[in-house]
Amino acid sequence: MENASPLQDVRTAYPELWAFLSGLRPGEILTGTVSAIERFGVFVALDDGPEHPVFPGVGFITYPELSWRDFEAATDVVQIGQRVSCEFLQFDTWNGEARLSLRAMQPDPFRQFTDRIMVGRRLTGRVTKLLPFGAFVEVADGIQGLVHLSELSPVPMTVPEEVVQVGDQVVVVVTDIDNVRRRLTLSLRQT
Repeated sequence: MENASPLQDVRTAYPELWAFLSGLRPGEILTGTVSAIERFGVFVALDDGPEHPVFPGVGFITYPELSWRDFEAATDVVQIGQRVSCEFLQFDTWNGEARLSLRAMQPDPFRQFTDRIMVGRRLTGRVTKLLPFGAFVEVADGIQGLVHLSELSPVPMTVPEEVVQVGDQVVVVVTDIDNVRRRLTLSLRQT
């Protein structure tokens, strides 16, 4: 059968699993043990959940939901056998699993940082990445903002390398804070 779920019909084939998952509510805190780490996410064997008929756990955490911070590999955040507490996000009826968030259990460092600053504030940071449209500057541990090409210098330029290099320490001004999209816009030109 084309486009069939790996579990076909979870509701009828696995009524205990369906009853457990459909009884969960968004925001509920679930505990369990990391049972497998894959290239597409992390499986969690939930303490109160039934066995999953296909996967190594009823709970599943996608990579973006592991941590607020950037990381190279899931093992930078969790290890197999580690106990975790996660927030339930939704019931994935296709795969018959609980979608979870580990990062929801921690305060958002971006939000904590932006709660302490405002537009117009000067910050010191380090240039971390150059792209054709601008430069990223780390202004606090794990907090980066974009200096658009037009904000790098009062003189027009074609590439950021004309003004800054990766590793340079710079003073920037905060020009915009977008907490919803978690974006910090900076200017070097306005300093």
